[in-house]
Amino acid sequence: MQHNKLRVFTGRANPVLARDIAGQLNDRLGDLKVESFPDSETSVRIDEDVRGRDVFLVQPTCEPVNENLMELLVILDAFKRASPYRITVVLPYYGYARQDRKDKGRVPISAKLVANLLSVAGANRILSMDLHAPQIQGFFDIPVDHLMAAPVFIEYIRTMNLRADEVVFLSPDEGRVKSTLDYQKKLGGELAIVDKRRANATKTEQANLIGASLKNKVVLMFDDMISTGGSITGAARIAEANGAREIHVFATHGVLCGRAVETLAGSPIHTVHITDTIPLPESKRHPKIQVHSVAKLLAEAIRRIHENESVSVLF
Repeated sequence: MQHNKLRVFTGRANPVLARDIAGQLNDRLGDLKVESFPDSETSVRIDEDVRGRDVFLVQPTCEPVNENLMELLVILDAFKRASPYRITVVLPYYGYARQDRKDKGRVPISAKLVANLLSVAGANRILSMDLHAPQIQGFFDIPVDHLMAAPVFIEYIRTMNLRADEVVFLSPDEGRVKSTLDYQKKLGGELAIVDKRRANATKTEQANLIGASLKNKVVLMFDDMISTGGSITGAARIAEANGAREIHVFATHGVLCGRAVETLAGSPIHTVHITDTIPLPESKRHPKIQVHSVAKLLAEAIRRIHENESVSVLF
């Protein structure tokens, strides 16, 4: 397959993932120089001709969120002025996604603001993974392809060789029931739900367990991200208190801010599985944490977008 018009570029947020994506497409990364001026402003130069090309720009807006977002906007402006055929922003992780509604007075809807910024800066299309709320797709006036990490996790879970009668899929809160149920339908097993009560923006209090018994069962939990680790750890302690034999957590985005790694390390969770949508620095590595690559999945989506084929088969 010839991709003579396709080119993958990257900013500084996650160049390793971008290189892996390009490698899956049997190509190299495009020549893009991104540096900082002495006053910390972003300097960008595209070192190859992109006129008429189908450009895919990989840049998750992960920590440092504001720097990576501003860098993405400046890169987009550079490409917009270089006359490519199309610019698709590959956002493996979409920062500001949690601020997606006015849940109290006088607060912003930052997820909508970022969507507007990306469109105005020059994005023609968005390719993202496991948005915190699927309705964020509606904040964009340009096409959005929303992938899930489920195929990557399901492939791994099948290698665990678990029997359906020993597995319980546990939703850590009511909001994750639908996605947890999707896993349960594909892999077999029973379903349970943690009735979670939130105390404030940073602290949660778990209350009751609803559904299947966890006694002597292998518990699998799924979430879109692990931020502080408090919510998923609280759910794991409920599972442990109800007799779970093993607890394995799967989350697409390993945000892991603050003391998240220490929180997970001290929890009854056996393994934590995240993807490489966000780079995992050496300081956050731990034997419990396993990283799975989404490069192949994103590369296939990029190929399908470029060839004008259906992307929905990957959802």
